[in-house]
Amino acid sequence: MYNQFMALLVRQNDERTELQKRVASELQEKMKQNSRPADRPDGVDDAAYMQGKRTTSRFAMIWLILFIVALGVIVWLLVIA
Repeated sequence: MYNQFMALLVRQNDERTELQKRVASELQEKMKQNSRPADRPDGVDDAAYMQGKRTTSRFAMIWLILFIVALGVIVWLLVIA
């Protein structure tokens, strides 16, 4: 009985691998059909949304540190209260 059960498991595993191979090949074919070269920007036109934007101020790091310190002071005051 043990051998019949093992044979059944092996047969099921073989069927799964065949199914997996078939699904993988179908997905690869779909990807090949969908991956046709399209009209894509060359890297110059796609950055147009950045026009008119400013860089981060030089004081941003100072504001971040002050915020963290203030948050730490608030937590410390809550703990000692």
